[in-house]
Amino acid sequence: MSQPTDGILTFQDLQRITGYARRSDVERTLADQGVRLFRGRLGPWTTIDLVNQAGGLRPGTPEHYDAGIL
Repeated sequence: MSQPTDGILTFQDLQRITGYARRSDVERTLADQGVRLFRGRLGPWTTIDLVNQAGGLRPGTPEHYDAGIL
């Protein structure tokens, strides 16, 4: 299992979080939830800040989740 670096969630992290193994299923699930994804050579990736934004949290709000919740 990889550890998020500087708030980056790798494809392996996203597979574990969503419970899906296939790339298309991971991408569809996160897109349906409003999480912005980037497509890289090793699969899609995103950041914790983009996940927080999809959840309605903005920078500077007191309730900000970090990589420790994984």
